[in-house]
Amino acid sequence: MAKTIDEIISQVITEKALRDFYCVGDTCAGWEHNVVEQPEAVKEIIRNGAERISAGLGVGDQIDDYSVARMIDHTLLKPEATPQDIEKLCAEAKTYHFASVCVNPSYVPLCARLLKNTDVKIAVVIGFPLGATTTEVKRLEAEQALENGANELDMVINIGRLKSGDYDYVFNDINQVVLAAKKRNAVVKVIIETALLTDEEKVKACLLSKKAKADFVKTSTGFSKGGATAGDVALMRYVVGSALGVKASGGVRTMEDAKKMIASGATRIGASASVKIISGK
Repeated sequence: MAKTIDEIISQVITEKALRDFYCVGDTCAGWEHNVVEQPEAVKEIIRNGAERISAGLGVGDQIDDYSVARMIDHTLLKPEATPQDIEKLCAEAKTYHFASVCVNPSYVPLCARLLKNTDVKIAVVIGFPLGATTTEVKRLEAEQALENGANELDMVINIGRLKSGDYDYVFNDINQVVLAAKKRNAVVKVIIETALLTDEEKVKACLLSKKAKADFVKTSTGFSKGGATAGDVALMRYVVGSALGVKASGGVRTMEDAKKMIASGATRIGASASVKIISGK
């Protein structure tokens, strides 16, 4: 019988992996307990996660600029962005070989034309920036974006529903976008907006995204009260394991910022300062 969402949440950190993660010598930090019921355990991941994961991955200064560039979603989501701004965004993405451009839905056809036959993908935001549109609208928005040429969908969860404990709603909200994406072999990144969540809610959002078969979890829209932190990235990476990517977005402005996020477990970076990150200018 398939496990319920609550059952999955209740067992997320009962594995031996947590013991390996926490234990230093003979000292362990309650690895056998559930992360949702152990807020101090979650805080320990957040405090020490970046350093532990960095040491384990052996990344950081060893990553070259091209490798970082190929992990960046070159982003322009400001409401005042003009077609000329989007043209510049696409030109920069081609020059620096960024992973994708990330734009609002109305600009997908323009990006599809400008980036045809290049190695740059087109990511589009869905339910942005609040995540409060209906599931039906999100699915329609996703289908239209894919029809217009998008390859990746960065969707915002319904944050209020998550905070109220309506996990079935949040799961279905994500899953409907995933189902639309899979018909076209597109990637779904789930924006959980970490700045608005408790540690427990961050864990639950990651688990729901994983259960809904999304491809990534993503920290932030960049339009709320905070962006990506190394601690949150480390926590998200721990919860989803190797099954999903983790995208750090919001406040990543320098190469040092980007490498810190990568060291913490990020496999994609969302940034509007992408050219500065790579060129230093």
